[in-house]
Amino acid sequence: MTQAPKKRRVTRVGTVVRTERVTPHLVRVVLGGEALAGFGAGDFTDHYVKLQLPPAGAPYAAPFDAEVVQAEHPRELWPVSRTYTVRAWDAAAQELTLDFVTHGDEGVAGPWAAAARPGDLLQFAGPGGAYAPAAEADWHLLVGDDSALPAIAAALPRLPAGAVAHVFVEVEGPADEQDLPGVTWVHRGEQPVGAALTAAVLATELPGGVPHVFVHGEAGFVRELRRVVRSRWEVPRELLSVSGYWRVGRTEDRWQAEKPEWNAAVAADEAALTV
Repeated sequence: MTQAPKKRRVTRVGTVVRTERVTPHLVRVVLGGEALAGFGAGDFTDHYVKLQLPPAGAPYAAPFDAEVVQAEHPRELWPVSRTYTVRAWDAAAQELTLDFVTHGDEGVAGPWAAAARPGDLLQFAGPGGAYAPAAEADWHLLVGDDSALPAIAAALPRLPAGAVAHVFVEVEGPADEQDLPGVTWVHRGEQPVGAALTAAVLATELPGGVPHVFVHGEAGFVRELRRVVRSRWEVPRELLSVSGYWRVGRTEDRWQAEKPEWNAAVAADEAALTV
């Protein structure tokens, strides 16, 4: 499996070209502008960027130097960092597409996207990324909630020709489905995030052989499914892409602070499987 090269992430400022309400809970924002020249996405299907968003009432706007802002303003006015997966990158047109899950005024990035208009500026760093479907796998398993939908959608056209793939995506309800071939849509409804998704995966008869597995989204169900795929299918770690993008009840800042502890718990799961 190809590993992501280690390189310094460049800070850029993109200009909103257009926006689209794709589903009731998803806004698509397309960024352009000269600053996107050489953006460099394309090797992976889970490329992501780190948005840098000024809080409401901040006396500055993009472009800004985050270190200068932190030196000159109190913490409550510092820019907020949010991680978003690249839905698409068009190198010829120099257009970057990001999909934002929205829930009214909840959060920071969602409300920004819902209010975004052509000409608005968005500062971000990136791209990072590490996953693309492996040609050597016997079959592919891709599982995620709304937050992983952009990465899964980007991966579908990159699956090897004729590949066997089982793809599960959990969204709130039927109105949040998108026109994506081969996806099994799971409706969350009133259940906790990931509960219906995990049940759907475990109830499906999956092929033998070694799959390439992508499981991303809310940290609770991601950890649970990781234990299952490692024990049931004995997937080599190099063919396993797992990440807790977020966690119920946590802001991204708090989740990022807690994530080393989560990673340690995942490592303990791994050790228990090899005893």
